[in-house]
Amino acid sequence: MEGDEEAIRVGVEEEFHVVDLSTRRLAARADLLLESLPPESYARELQRSTVESNSAPFMKLDDLARDLGELRRRLVEQADAVELGIVAAGSAPLVERREQKVSQEPRYEQMLSDYQQLTRDQLICGTHVHAQVRDPDLAVAVAHRLTPWVPPLLALSASSPYWDGEDTGYASYRSLVWQRWPTAGPIDKYDSAAEYDEMIKELIRTGVITDPGMIYSDIRPSQHVPTVELRICDSCPRVEDIVLITGLFRAMVARELQEIRQGVERTVQLAAVRAASWQAARSGLEGELIDPVSGVPRPAPVVIRRLVEGLRPQLEETGDAELVSVLVKEVLARGTSAERQRRAFARRGRLTDVVDLLLAETRAYGWDRPGDPPAYRSAS
Repeated sequence: MEGDEEAIRVGVEEEFHVVDLSTRRLAARADLLLESLPPESYARELQRSTVESNSAPFMKLDDLARDLGELRRRLVEQADAVELGIVAAGSAPLVERREQKVSQEPRYEQMLSDYQQLTRDQLICGTHVHAQVRDPDLAVAVAHRLTPWVPPLLALSASSPYWDGEDTGYASYRSLVWQRWPTAGPIDKYDSAAEYDEMIKELIRTGVITDPGMIYSDIRPSQHVPTVELRICDSCPRVEDIVLITGLFRAMVARELQEIRQGVERTVQLAAVRAASWQAARSGLEGELIDPVSGVPRPAPVVIRRLVEGLRPQLEETGDAELVSVLVKEVLARGTSAERQRRAFARRGRLTDVVDLLLAETRAYGWDRPGDPPAYRSAS
């Protein structure tokens, strides 16, 4: 267990929508792209309109950013070759439901049989961040202790205001769709990894879920790698927002590991966490967030700045403090993807303009950081 907090590698799984460029609607053609992409880096998902990419684990956020950019580049170029588009966002604004299909795998087909409309509604994409925690007992403890701190990360990622061609009034409607799963939401407290594993076995015995991979908590100990996995966030059109969320999440994990070793107790009220997550989904960065320290609503920029300041010791230990400060300033200035999507729609009242914005931002995958703020290069 010694040294976990000093050497926390991070990696990211990104989910992408596949879009028909002629109609700007979701296209159930992910398999066409996956035929020519390396299976160690790209995978199919529940819906045939979704592709997942998997980064390597890194210590430096710059290295992670470049890897995410390269993964996007390969995917976008493969889509260009067959006249498809790639969108990184929690939801796709334009969908023809009759055209959507579940991927042809026994596990996904069983999910469709078991969950019916709930499965068909999962036309959503998320960003999953992994932070290395080798000790399983620590991973379980950290996942629970972090739950009050993740709603601001959801707000930073909010990119799903549109659903079935309508403005939902939410910044992250995807997170509400996701919460319908019976195992979604904040993770409860468990005294050990063995107790956590027994809970999973009990759920499987009930028949409500069929395997451990169907534990869909906002944060969870990963089932396949020694990490704590953040799952609450929407997919992010801009790579720099993923880098920011990853840097903050790693710092949160490091702080909890330190406090556990120091014997610092943390009491978590799951009902309050659910309320804070709903608030983050409702307003993103454009309204108020629940302050994780005081438990009262404050303007979102105030909550985000206080969050960063509280993590400064951990950010400085990893050399991330300067980069995170720049990225926070940028995101608070430009707003969430949800807000940018609404501005794009307001100009002409066309959802196709929203899709075009998302396509363009997803293509801006380059990462240059010689010293000052990152500069991005478009693939076009």
